[in-house]
Amino acid sequence: MPVGTKGTVKGLTPGDLREVGAGIILGNTYHLYLRPGSDLIREAGGLHDFMGWNGPILTDSGGYQVFSLSETRRISEEGVEFTSVYDGSSHVFTPELTTRVQEELGSDIAMVLDECPPANASRAYHEESLRRTARWSRRSKEAHEKRDQALFGIVQGGLYPNLREESLGRTVEIGFDGYAVGGLSVGESREEMLETLALTAPRLPSERPRYFMGIGDPVGILQVIALGVDMFDCVLPTRLARHGAALTPEGRLNLKNAKYRRDFGPLDPECSCEACAGYSRAYLAHLVRENELLGHRLVTLHNVRFTVDLCLKARREIKAGRFEEWSRSWISRYRGSDHPRTDELE
Repeated sequence: MPVGTKGTVKGLTPGDLREVGAGIILGNTYHLYLRPGSDLIREAGGLHDFMGWNGPILTDSGGYQVFSLSETRRISEEGVEFTSVYDGSSHVFTPELTTRVQEELGSDIAMVLDECPPANASRAYHEESLRRTARWSRRSKEAHEKRDQALFGIVQGGLYPNLREESLGRTVEIGFDGYAVGGLSVGESREEMLETLALTAPRLPSERPRYFMGIGDPVGILQVIALGVDMFDCVLPTRLARHGAALTPEGRLNLKNAKYRRDFGPLDPECSCEACAGYSRAYLAHLVRENELLGHRLVTLHNVRFTVDLCLKARREIKAGRFEEWSRSWISRYRGSDHPRTDELE
């Protein structure tokens, strides 16, 4: 899911997103609640009409953003009090409020309010946190009234297998339309992340979507798909583009590198997006070096198209029963180039 934090995937129009094949995008409850406000978006007919996107939208609960602001928030059983990053005003997110805000936004998938502790939090804190998240999750479900909006629960528990098992059991017992694995990609190693995911994802209900919150590098995407994940989001493809980096099957290209100054070949010969079909690496490198908006837009367009295409290829190979072999070969090719790797989040 391309991330449209404030109601826009940076640099791309809804038409661009449809053109590259994006099937669903993500919006951020925290930011949209603060600006322009969920009441205004409701008056506009909901987030779909407000931003001109006619496809599905998932909104997170804003919990991750709140809990990343550790210096300005206070947690209680009622919810979490925090200070706005925009104007310093004080707010309180409760499970009931974040559910109502997402209903006002009119997203197709809403998330429960959860607590996302850092990876280095103590076992005792993770234990207390997952149980509070379970209580908040039940409150979110009880408050949820929009019947045409799916509500997803979130499994926490840090890197502790028995705490993950407890959180999974508590979350599935409540019963949700889909399930997310949270609390990963928050400072742990890739190996720790995959080990924890391998213990969690396969045990989630197979008839419900499984969502990994926060992964978007190509290798990581294939690794979590292999463990049974259906959905994922990350700002990485768009953020890399704004720094002049393009994703290709041979790895990442840093267009600020001098060797692309006179490279008149396409960005990615295997891609048919606007950036690859109409412009050379030399031209795109020029735009990036000059910080031209067109350069950011074209590389963003390509990176999102590349990531969507990778998922479509993975789906095809799964259906053909060749995913494991294909994925191993694809990762080997991607890692085998001389370009910097993106198998770690940046």
